[in-house]
Amino acid sequence: MSSDTLARRARRRWNGLRGVNGGRKVEVDAAGRDQRLVEEVPSRAGGAVHTSMDADLQVTAQEALGNRAGAVIALAPRTGEVLAFYSGPAFDPNVFARGIRNADWKALNADPRKPMQNKGLQGTYAPGSTIKPFLALTSLEDRMQEKGKTVLCPGTYRLGNRVFRCWKEKGHGAVDMYRAIVQSCDVYFYTLGLKLGPDRVAKLEKDAGLGTITGIDLPGERKGLVPDTEWKRTVLKERWYDYESVILGIGQGAVHLTPLEMTVGYAALATGGEVMRPRVVSKVIDKDGKVRTFAPEMLRKLPWNPENVEFVRKALAGVVNDYGTGGGAKLPGIVVAGKTGTAQVASVKGKMIKSEDLPYEIRDHAWFVAFAPVDDPQIVVAAMVEHGGHGGSAAAPIVKAVLQEFFRTRPVGPPRKEGA
Repeated sequence: MSSDTLARRARRRWNGLRGVNGGRKVEVDAAGRDQRLVEEVPSRAGGAVHTSMDADLQVTAQEALGNRAGAVIALAPRTGEVLAFYSGPAFDPNVFARGIRNADWKALNADPRKPMQNKGLQGTYAPGSTIKPFLALTSLEDRMQEKGKTVLCPGTYRLGNRVFRCWKEKGHGAVDMYRAIVQSCDVYFYTLGLKLGPDRVAKLEKDAGLGTITGIDLPGERKGLVPDTEWKRTVLKERWYDYESVILGIGQGAVHLTPLEMTVGYAALATGGEVMRPRVVSKVIDKDGKVRTFAPEMLRKLPWNPENVEFVRKALAGVVNDYGTGGGAKLPGIVVAGKTGTAQVASVKGKMIKSEDLPYEIRDHAWFVAFAPVDDPQIVVAAMVEHGGHGGSAAAPIVKAVLQEFFRTRPVGPPRKEGA
C-alpha cells in the first residue's frame, strides 16, 4: 500500500471535508458559441487532513521491502503516531480511475502476493519467535520462572512420543532466560510454554495489544488471534492439549497476529506498559478553517514490574548487540533492541531443510520487530516478509534501513529516566 493510498484512506474517514466543485452552465448557439450565462456555481475549497507520516521513512520502508509481499510499520511508541505504514507489493491505483479493465482486475486477483490486501492491518501471521519476549515477561510477572534458571537444549525436546526441534540442530547447551532470548532457543521456550499454559500468556499478550483491535484511524482493521483454553472449548469444541502449549512457546500453532498488533505490543515493551492507540491523522482543518488536533491516547497503563520489563528490554538489546540472531539490525552509536521471528508455514516431517530450498509458497515468513534507543525508545519498527525465510536475514535489514533514516535527522540524547 503506497503512501498515496494510505492518505486517501485517512481522508475517506473525513469525507465531510470535501469541497464544492465550481462550474458554469452556458447557453450556446448551433455553432457552439456562448450566448448566455444560465448559471454559475462558485467553487469552494475543502478542508485538509494532516498526518503524522514521515515521507522519507515511508519511501525507505517501500524501497527496503521492494517487490516482496509483506508490511513495514513504524510508530512513535509514546504517542502512537504512525511514522510509516507500507504494505507490499504496491499496485497502481490509477487503473481504477476510469474503470479497471477486466484483464487488469484478473491480474491483481491472481497475484499470489495479494497486492490489494493491506497486510499491516489485515494480514494475520504466526509470529514465530517474536512472541518469546512476551512469554518471558509472563513468567517473570507471574513468578513462574527465575531469570537465572537454566534449561539444557540438546537440539530437541520430547513430549510423549512427539519430538520438537530447536532451530539450532546441535542445540544451545545450557541456557538461562537472557541467553534463550538472545539466541532464540526453541527448547527453552518449549519448556516455558508448557509450564505457563495458554491462559497466563494470553492475558498478558492481550493486555499488550496482541490479538485485539488496536483502534487505528484507518478502515478495515482485522483482529488477530491469541488462543486460550476458553477459545478452544467454545470455538473448536475441543480441549487444550499440552503439545499446543509447547508450540505456542515459539509462536506457532493457532496464534496469528497482524503486523500492526506486533508493533503496538513491542511499543508496550519499549515504554514499560504504555499501550497507545495508533493513529495516522494528527490534525484536521475543516471547510470553515476550524482546526481539530488529536492528542495521544493511552488505552491503558499496564502494571508491569519495571525490573522485569528492564530485563526483557536488555535481553532484546542483546539479540542485536550481543551475538544474537538480530545482529543485522545493529547501528553504530545507537543501542537497538529487537527480536527475530521465523514463522513456519508448512512442516517437513523429520527433515531440517533451509527455507530457500523450499518452494516459495511454503517458505517461512520472516519477522523482525525492534525499538531504539533501548534506554529512551523513540521509534518502534516491525517488518514482516511473507515467505521471506529467516527473520535475521530477510526482515532485520528492512528495520535497520528505517532506523537509519529515522536517526539520520534526529540526534540521540541522554537516556530518559523512567517516569519522566
